[in-house]
Amino acid sequence: MDTLRFELSSASFTSAVAATSLHSHSRHFFSSLQLGRVGSSSPAITSVARTTVNEICTADELHYVPVPNSDWRLALWRYLPSPKAPKRNHPLLLLSGIGTNAVTYDLSPECSFARFMSGSGFDTWILELRGAGLSSLSVDTNLEKPGGTLSSNNQQRIVSNLLENFISVSERLENVLDGGSKILGMQDRLSKRARDFKQRLELIPHYNWDFDTYLEEDVPSAMDYVRTQTKSKDGKLLAVGHSMGGILLYALLSRCGFKGMDSGLAAVATLASTFDYSSSGTLLKYLLPMKEPAQAINLPIMPIDTMLAMVHPLMCRPPYALSWLTANISAPQMMDPEVIEKLVLNSLSTVPVKLLLQLTTTVDHGGLRDRTGTFCYKDHISKTNVPILALAGDWDIICPPDAVYDTVKLIPEHLATFKVLGSPGGPHYGHQDLISGRSAPNEVYPLITRFLQQHDEI
Repeated sequence: MDTLRFELSSASFTSAVAATSLHSHSRHFFSSLQLGRVGSSSPAITSVARTTVNEICTADELHYVPVPNSDWRLALWRYLPSPKAPKRNHPLLLLSGIGTNAVTYDLSPECSFARFMSGSGFDTWILELRGAGLSSLSVDTNLEKPGGTLSSNNQQRIVSNLLENFISVSERLENVLDGGSKILGMQDRLSKRARDFKQRLELIPHYNWDFDTYLEEDVPSAMDYVRTQTKSKDGKLLAVGHSMGGILLYALLSRCGFKGMDSGLAAVATLASTFDYSSSGTLLKYLLPMKEPAQAINLPIMPIDTMLAMVHPLMCRPPYALSWLTANISAPQMMDPEVIEKLVLNSLSTVPVKLLLQLTTTVDHGGLRDRTGTFCYKDHISKTNVPILALAGDWDIICPPDAVYDTVKLIPEHLATFKVLGSPGGPHYGHQDLISGRSAPNEVYPLITRFLQQHDEI
């Protein structure tokens, strides 16, 4: 396989910023990396400023994996197992949520799930799906390619207008909140973010994938690569997925069960994930009204990274006009403000509306469907033969416990373990708290470790 492999010096690591592309850093490569083979590439859409690779990747190694029949190369962050820990039989693959990158699993030294697992002896790999983090377009990609004409220009104009309108609303809000004194300094920040984003508008035609693309192309490519690199005796992997990452793992098990194929997984842990939100009180239901307008105006992408970075001061600083957004991420007192800030500013990516539209089927009756609308994933999860640990947060308003259980109850009983984290007197767990909350290293990480140890035997 034509791959790129980079080994980073652990002495120069910081846990500062994340997520921009190879091409953005090409002039820094040779001073900061030990190279197997290098090629530059075009940037992924992201709102993070250019910086050197060792300031971005906090792992021990950074690997690149080309996806067959695609212009994308996926980034894999590798955390080597501690030599002091027990030797494990299977590597561990981590999948993150929609529009997020590897940083979500390594937000701070105190709450780093990736480092905890490697410290427990697991050869730990975090996959950055196409468009996220350090995953990037091939050097040979023609940026004028697909559609590079009137349709492409219209898509760029639509997204540009969306951002301009967002900036206008945000500026008016700032004037109301601080009486025009510019204490929040949002207008300058908004204008800079918009300028940075507009420089990457030519990449919009390449943001044309959906959930099934991840499932059929990205995840198998990453699994094959990790399997080749680690050479486990039975060729299987352990896997953990948060939010959409867990849905991807469920979908893989469902597809393989339906086809009577081996999934290549020894055991799976999902955090705040489900196929079907329809019977729960999920906040995601309020996003459904956006579906038809997005289709009507042919909106190609949703720059959630840029938009949340713009409003971040209103979430985390006085007068806290948008502090309610933080409650969607974390339960009160569970994440330090600087950790939330890093999550918002450094871990998010732009996503295709095509992906969002397929994921809206999770709030419809019957749950997630494939892109044709004919395959209902939850109908076949009962055919899996892989042990599953499913965790939910008691204060998660995105994926409430009842939504998680809606999928768990379909898994063969002897294979499923379900647990809700949180207690009446606290601590409580919101959507992100299961991997980044201050209590997670003591309550959640050991739970997952014990489960994976149980199923690591060959």
